[in-house]
This record gives sequence, structure tokens and C-alpha cells, in this order.
Amino acid sequence: MAGEDELRRLLQRIDGRGYKAYRELRGSFELGDPTIHVDHVQGDPFAAPSRLRLRVPMERARLPAAWFSTPARRLALEDWLARRAAEAIRSLPDRRGSGQSGVVRVDSGGQQVLARSAARVCADWVELRLEAGLPAAGRRVLGGEAEALLCDDLPALARQALLADALPSPSVEAFVDCIDDQEHVRAQLGELGLVAFVADGSLLPRASGASDLPLERGAVAFAAPPTLRARVTLAHPRADGSRELIGLGVPRGITLIVGGGYHGKSTLLRALERGVYPHVPGDGREWVVSAPGLVKIRAEDGRRVERVDISAYVRDLPGARATDAFSSDDASGSTSQAANLVEAVEAGASGLLLDEDTSATNFMVRDARMRALVHPEDEPITPFSERVRELYDTLGVSTVLVMGGCGDYFEAADRVIRMREFEAEDATEEAHRIAAADPRPRPTAKTPLTPPPPRTPLAHSFDPSRGRREVKIDARALDAIGYGRQTLDLRGLEQLLDWSQTRAIGHAIHLASQRFVDGRATLPEILDALDALLDAEGLDVLDPFHRPGRHPGNYARPRRFEIAGAINRLRTLRVRNANAPA
Repeated sequence: MAGEDELRRLLQRIDGRGYKAYRELRGSFELGDPTIHVDHVQGDPFAAPSRLRLRVPMERARLPAAWFSTPARRLALEDWLARRAAEAIRSLPDRRGSGQSGVVRVDSGGQQVLARSAARVCADWVELRLEAGLPAAGRRVLGGEAEALLCDDLPALARQALLADALPSPSVEAFVDCIDDQEHVRAQLGELGLVAFVADGSLLPRASGASDLPLERGAVAFAAPPTLRARVTLAHPRADGSRELIGLGVPRGITLIVGGGYHGKSTLLRALERGVYPHVPGDGREWVVSAPGLVKIRAEDGRRVERVDISAYVRDLPGARATDAFSSDDASGSTSQAANLVEAVEAGASGLLLDEDTSATNFMVRDARMRALVHPEDEPITPFSERVRELYDTLGVSTVLVMGGCGDYFEAADRVIRMREFEAEDATEEAHRIAAADPRPRPTAKTPLTPPPPRTPLAHSFDPSRGRREVKIDARALDAIGYGRQTLDLRGLEQLLDWSQTRAIGHAIHLASQRFVDGRATLPEILDALDALLDAEGLDVLDPFHRPGRHPGNYARPRRFEIAGAINRLRTLRVRNANAPA
């Protein structure tokens, strides 16, 4: 391994040469506290920045073992270190030049805490993964600027972000304990019979529809109705010494969230959507904790559907078109929502989140007057209102549903939460009285509800090649993946939060297709195998050109449900369905 003097001499030697001379940097250089590993050198100053790693031995970093003693605490510490590095980068000198010259970036995330590839901590070392633009004038090496960047700025960054002596220990411990406590609460939901918990005092409203930051003024602190209160314990004492939180317990079964427009119904549902991930302290939703298997479902006109059994919700289509292995290149609102629901259950969802504002009306309800006008034999759709109770009683899948314009779900609901000026009330008894005083015919579904039949993806469905490249996968936006010659539209996956998750999904599909898609494994089995691999080897394995001990790129771990959602939206996807011949 080369040292600092050799790195400086190399940069002085290539000063003024063509940009490709930077390729000589590939390798490792010991620079005192950190070792800098140059894993990928950009081919041009205007290309994506080079990928570097800063590694410090743990005997020098001296991070307390208690900070990363469990998976949840390790997740929190790695997240905190990436955020610390992002803050330190802002104080680095401005290195100017062409294109990406002098740019230094770390993937540090937003309000949620996600498993990321940006920082790694183990018993032997701590490592920071960076992108850095190697300085150039035009397309000529700026050796002096590169020397200052690599030999001065980045070692200073490592000392500031990775050494315990430079870290504010109380802040680190408070952050790690907070994330650890959120996961501690999540682990209690099952034994308490809950799908989610919202602590009293939580601040749910956001700054705007385009911002995930908390609303700074005018936000109403959440308070649970007395009849719906639940208690959870914490692993670490709060500032007042207590180890308990009181708040709303959202039970298993069917929960309605009702109320007038702009009174907080969708705000509460949105908090439950995001509550499948821990939040940073101070977000306001750090004590909104949801079961990891909650999946948001919506209508999605125009999406492709591949051989999904939606017959429980849509059947007997005109033209004798079967729906037990339904396919469409341009699904309607109702058929797309039915497919989204069945696919979520197939992937292992324990609960569904729905908002009437993003649902297909004819999928959700059909009132008595419409039933009188349109004969049941002429209506292929079995509304969700007729299946929601059975979905829980038969399959154990809970539903949390925002409704503001229809009371057809009152009879089926176990709990009804009414939002009034962002304050929650228990309206269960009142809703049940209203339903009893105005009974309406409740048609039963024509067939019993059964688990989705297994679908087996076929290997030829997955082709990430484009042009001369065998693997061309890129995140084009938060909700769009370039996968070979096609673009995956992920706008219907509303719990997808981060570009780095999107990037990871694209490469997770490729990894799964290479290792687990064999014409025999069902989609749930493929998702199980992928989860096990990521648990064992981490996000680095997603790099399609992975070699141990190199910067894999910026990844944040997605859930199995978003991976499954992306696979299901491949327009080339072909599956074998157990209910129908291929």
C-alpha cells in the first residue's frame, strides 16, 4: 500500500496531463488516520464523480462498541456518521475547475433513517463512502488542486466525521438511542395486537406538499382519544426518566379514518405510511411506528399487469375474459387497484393503507341506487367494501382506510377515528349506531376469498442490456428506473422515499434474476431469498460489478414490497400462474 508521499508525487507527476492520467490513482493510499481507497475514477470531468472510500481502523477511531452493538444501533450509527460527513463537507474549501471538479458528496438521506451503503461500521474499522470530482482545467489534470483535495481535505473530513474524539458523544448517543427505541416499539406492535402506534405529542403535518420537513408553526400536537390509547415501553429512559409512551394504538382489523376535508385524515395516513421506517429525532413523527408489512394501495391507470388473479374483485368481464390470470398493458383504475392489492398480499403484506382520494370509486363502493340501476349480473366488480372484512377474517390482512364521502364501511369497521381540525376522536360507537339506524343491503361476494395463487417469474423476462452494455440500469428519478431498454414507472409505489432506494431496486431486480429466478421459484420465494442475501451480505452485493471491498455506489435498502412492485411493473415480465396454463 502506497503512502501520502507517493500520492503527492503521483499527482505532481500527472499535473497538466490529459484527464485519463487520473486512472493511475486507482488503488489505496495510507494518509495517517484514514486510508483512502480510490475504487473508480471518472473518465471525464463532466462524468459522474469518482468513487472513494475513507477507512479508519477502529483502534484509532475508538467508536464505543455500545453505539453499534445491535443491528438497529448499527443502522442508526452509520446513518448518523453519513449525516455528520455531509455537514463537514459543507465546510471544505471550494475547489474549482471544469465539470464536477472538487465536488465531494456522501449519500446522507432525509427525514427517515434507512440502511445505506454510505457508511460502514464493524469491529475492526469504520468506513465512509464518497463521490469526489477530480479537479481539471478543461480536460487537463489539476494536480495541485487534486493534491489538496485528496491529501488535505479528505483526511480532515475523516478526522472530523469518523474519530470518536471529534464527535459530540451526547448527540450520537441520543440519536442512536432514539432509533433503537423506535425499533423497540415496532417489535411490541404484534404482541399488543396493533398495526401502528402514534404517540401523544407527535407533530404530523409537513411544511408543504413538496417537503417532508415538519411544519414549524401552527401544527397541532397529536393526542389519542382516551378509548383508543395504548402504552408502549422504551429501551432507554427519556429526558424525564420515564420509559413509557402513551398514544393511539391502531388495532389489527379494519380501521376507518373519517372527517371533513382538510381536517387531517390523509395527514394521519401519510404518517402511518412513512412510519414503516424510523425517523430522525426532531422530525415530529419519530414516535409514529408502523408494522413493517403495511403497504399503501392505490389505483394506477395505465399500468401493466401480468397474470394476476383478481377474480375476487373483478370477474366475468365482457367477452368472457377470464380474470383468474388477468393481464393488461393498460389497466383501468379498478383493475389496477385490484392487481396492486393482490400483488401486495402475494408479497406478504400484513396490512393495507388506502385513501379514497387515490382509489377507483367503482372498486371501493357501489351504493343501493346504482345496484338498482345496474343489475348485479352486468357488474363485474365486487367492491372492496364487500371483501374488506373477509380479507382480515380469512387472510389476516388488516386495512386502514381514509373515507370522507361514503359510510358503506361503517358496519365492517372495528374502529372509526374521526379527525376534526387535526384532533382525533373515537367515533366507532356513533358510526355503528348510524349504520344500525339506516341498514342497507349488504350483498355478499359471489365466491369465497382465497390466498393469491403463486406466480413464477420466467427468466427470459429480465433483460437489463442496452446497446453494447449487458447491464444498463439507472435511477432516472425517484419513481423511474431505466432497466435495459425500458423504463419502469414506479409512481404507484407511494412508500418509495429515496433515489438511492430506487437505484437499489433496479439492481436488486438484476441480482434476483441472476441468482434466484430459475423457472421454479415463486415471486414470494425470490423475495425471501433476496431478503436473506441482503441481511447476510449487505447492500454492497447489489453492485452488478461487485468485488469485495470496493465502493458499490449509493444504495438505500428498499422493502420487499417496493421490489415486488417494480418487478410487477416490468413490461417484459412473464410468469407462470398456478391457476391457469402458461
